[in-house]
Amino acid sequence: MGVKTLTITEEAYELLAREKKGKESFSEVIKRLARERGELKDSFGTWKMTDDEEERIFSSLKKNWKKTTLAIRGRRGTTS
Repeated sequence: MGVKTLTITEEAYELLAREKKGKESFSEVIKRLARERGELKDSFGTWKMTDDEEERIFSSLKKNWKKTTLAIRGRRGTTS
């Protein structure tokens, strides 16, 4: 099996090093974490929200979308 060289920040290195178990290599840590955490798509549909939670989330999104839209329109008006 071939190897690849990765460049990561010191912070990323420290976080990865904390994940090591025993004499695990960094390659083994990365493979283990990738297997354990799976893919994002594997999480779709796992949160069963209540109707109340759904209403609050969508209400908040709608309100903030409106604020953002108005702010963008306001900026366009001041630069013209």
